[in-house]
Amino acid sequence: MSSAIWERSEFTKTKITEHNQTGQSRLEQDILIFSNSPVWETLMTVIDTSTLDFSEPVASASYREIIETIISSLENGTNAMVSHTDNGELWKFAYGSVEVFVLLTGETDDDFLMVWSPVLALPVTDEPGLLRHLLELNWTDTFEASFALANGQVIVTSQRTVAELSPGEVARAITLVADIADDNDERLAAEYNS
Repeated sequence: MSSAIWERSEFTKTKITEHNQTGQSRLEQDILIFSNSPVWETLMTVIDTSTLDFSEPVASASYREIIETIISSLENGTNAMVSHTDNGELWKFAYGSVEVFVLLTGETDDDFLMVWSPVLALPVTDEPGLLRHLLELNWTDTFEASFALANGQVIVTSQRTVAELSPGEVARAITLVADIADDNDERLAAEYNS
């Protein structure tokens, strides 16, 4: 990855509601919306969804805006940073005791969303035991995320193309990786660190 120039991100708070085709509320949550988002500046909190007309297309937020919204709802203070690289946009933020990275290669159906968080540096004292443990965790505890090895580290990762990716799926990928990494980094270090 090329050297990155990081810049701080500024966020403001608002509330959005996502609806399915029948107009029933699927997901309603307080999330933080990136302050420079002209799309979201016109939206207000929806109280009575029965009066809304879902037959007309509604402008949607970009994946960049969605990612920044989710990160701002998870990050500890004002530590979120973004870097614009040749490979896309890369965000970094602290969550509990871990750093979480989010890479968006673009906005087309062929582009990727990748979320990862390092949890343990290699080598460790019992590498076969660690690998077995990680495979067992992948089966029982990681949902759409998984443990993997990359660049001499154990990481938690989730990745997919952005084709038909909903804001809820973006939120789930980021929060799963952040939560699983934060829940396991200290425990794995205590058990397997050399």
